[in-house]
Amino acid sequence: MRIFIDCEFNDYKGELVSMALVSDDGDEFYEALHCDNPSTWVAKHVIPILNKEQIFFDDFQELLEEWLMKFDSVHLVADWPEDIQHFCNALITGPGDRLKTPPLTMEVVRINCPSDMPHNALWDARGIRNHFIKNWIDSPV
Repeated sequence: MRIFIDCEFNDYKGELVSMALVSDDGDEFYEALHCDNPSTWVAKHVIPILNKEQIFFDDFQELLEEWLMKFDSVHLVADWPEDIQHFCNALITGPGDRLKTPPLTMEVVRINCPSDMPHNALWDARGIRNHFIKNWIDSPV
């Protein structure tokens, strides 16, 4: 299954604030994490539009694993490399231990697509999915 990802994070190379995954068929995963010290920009532009209760990272990982395991395989599509980085970091649960996942492949595609609510990971992931399906339906799966 092709899945489109978008993340919001606390400034350049900062900690994960929210992650959204939207599958080809429209199934969605969206969670927001506690951000104790948001930057001024994140506090102004991201936190107010999370529209989701913020949870702790352990709970986030449990929900992510549960959602991913619904698929036989996952081809993750991102428009920014840090989204893939945050996704991969979320898979790691400890030294030598990680979440259970189906087989994973990933790609980063430079696109600039519209979002109905910029800087909200869910709306941005929906925008990436819609734009990608409309313009790049022949991409590898």
